[in-house]
Amino acid sequence: MFNMKRLAALAAAVVLALPAVFVAGGAAAQAPATAPATTPIAPAATPPADAAPAMAPAPVAVPVAAPAATASNTEIVDNPYGLQALWHGGDLVARITLGILVIMSMGSWYVIITKVYEQAKMNRQARVADKTFWTASTVQKGAAGLTDGSPYRFIAETGLEASTKHTGLLGNVNMNDWISMSIQRAIDNVQSRTQDGLAFLATVGSTAPFVGLFGTVWGVYHALTAIGIAGQASIDKVAGPVGEALIMTAIGLAVAVPAVLGYNWLIRRNKSAMERVRGFAADLHAVLLATPQPAARA
Repeated sequence: MFNMKRLAALAAAVVLALPAVFVAGGAAAQAPATAPATTPIAPAATPPADAAPAMAPAPVAVPVAAPAATASNTEIVDNPYGLQALWHGGDLVARITLGILVIMSMGSWYVIITKVYEQAKMNRQARVADKTFWTASTVQKGAAGLTDGSPYRFIAETGLEASTKHTGLLGNVNMNDWISMSIQRAIDNVQSRTQDGLAFLATVGSTAPFVGLFGTVWGVYHALTAIGIAGQASIDKVAGPVGEALIMTAIGLAVAVPAVLGYNWLIRRNKSAMERVRGFAADLHAVLLATPQPAARA
């Protein structure tokens, strides 16, 4: 149980950390400023050596140095079109929609991880039952050697209880039919436990895209309303808000796809696990019918 809780907490942390990956896209600083550029001063022209002494030297034109270019420091600007802008710029409905999608994603990953853990545990218990139960001298000893909480021990104890309580009004029922009904009830109970959480995955897989689409429609409506009020319909005024609204659809698909894939995968694994449980129950039914009843009650 402790390991399962750690796995569930790790999954929740990973899901919560995913939006930070997208938000942190524009946090890089740009490096150095350009060096100041100066215009070199040309040296004054010297008069020729054979020039007449009466001629005065021509005035030298000293070019004025160009002002040095000031260092331009690039200012770090947060990404105006991302999840952070969507959260801060959205209204209450948009935030609630995004929160619902996050909760759906966390719940889906929690169910997937816990069900995989439970199915792996059932497979280990099946191997233990195959090794220890059928080598025991009696059904009681074989059931006692199984793991507590194991579905195999639950089925074995249910079959033993059915064989020992075949009295009174139940004695009018055929022994074969009574044990079969008891074991079948135990199998149905185990199967219902293996399907816990799968309904949530099916619900998320079918509704998450529409929840994201609702967030997109709501965001586009408010974006177009704000653009109409401002009176500016340029591409930079339209692309940003509409693009932010479309993020909701992408998030809805990102939530739905793992839920659908996990649901189908877990259904297949449950089917394989239940086949082993039914095989064990069928063999136990045959053993209980073949065992003499006085020995079974002892």
